[in-house]
Amino acid sequence: MVTWMVIFMLALSACGTPAPAMTSTPAGPEELTVMVHDSFSVTEQLVKDFEAQNNVKVTFLKAGDAGSMINRAVLSKNAPLADVLYGVDNTFLSRALNEDIFESYDAPALAQIPASFKVDSQNRVLPVDYGDVCLNYDKAYFSEKGLVLPESLEELTKPEYKGLLVMENPATSSPGLAFLLATIAHFGPDEVWNYWAALRDNDLVVVNDWSTAYSVNFSGSSGKGQQPLVVSYGSSPAVEVVYATSPVADAPTAPIVAADMCFRQIEFVGILKGTSHRALAEKFVDFMLSTSFQEDMPLQMYVYPVDPAAKLPEVFTKYSEIPVQPVLMPPDIINANRDSWIQKWTETVLR
Repeated sequence: MVTWMVIFMLALSACGTPAPAMTSTPAGPEELTVMVHDSFSVTEQLVKDFEAQNNVKVTFLKAGDAGSMINRAVLSKNAPLADVLYGVDNTFLSRALNEDIFESYDAPALAQIPASFKVDSQNRVLPVDYGDVCLNYDKAYFSEKGLVLPESLEELTKPEYKGLLVMENPATSSPGLAFLLATIAHFGPDEVWNYWAALRDNDLVVVNDWSTAYSVNFSGSSGKGQQPLVVSYGSSPAVEVVYATSPVADAPTAPIVAADMCFRQIEFVGILKGTSHRALAEKFVDFMLSTSFQEDMPLQMYVYPVDPAAKLPEVFTKYSEIPVQPVLMPPDIINANRDSWIQKWTETVLR
């Protein structure tokens, strides 16, 4: 009986009883790695939206400051650690281009970006944001002392500003290097060292990094420092307002934006050679040049968007200033002379 029952069931199966339908498992998200400097920041929801729209998981690999990041990308170029790199600026750009670590990409958004930000004709790197390294001053100090603001680099060597300026060492700090480059552009690479000797004799204060200069030495930020002038950014006053412990009616600091006193830093994004996610890498570059990302940057990284149509937050338009005549220097000139200029500065100022 059992045998006939088994035969009967097999016969029914052979007569076309449908097999269970096969269900396909949705493909998991691809992974995209973006190498960034340590100051990178973006609103989390924007990244989540990008991931959802493109079925991708984005990992941000923080790799130190701009110089350290480029060193890491160059050393690993035969086995890239990331698909995209963001944050190389014009002071280190030529080294990255000379090492041939990027692939070209003619992003559609380039059409709306001013030509002054596009420094690579092959579009191996695309401009994302910019900021100006400027002297910042403590408003209260200058008001209480009745001291007139210096309106040129030359004036900083006057006796009335003796011991009032703190800057970062250009060998260890990006804003320090930017300020050095501004003086070289203004005075020329031969005469500039006489200027630096004069600043040294006027009791210039030098520290290793921006945090020490701004948060410890500068009187305008902590209120406890001894120097009312500091090498910082044109957007620093906006930061003072946003992060004030209690609401303030005005920023306690302001930038000096006279001609040739600010150096313009431009930051770029590029697709790293060897990526296995080229299409997604292009989409991420497009994302960084999109209106949503461009308008998010000012209050995330305190930089300006390169898209002129991007709206700035009120705190930026009210408390930050963009210099009319910032210093710009070709990246290849910086690359060819950076090390020797830093060495000469060290010999002149820190002897």
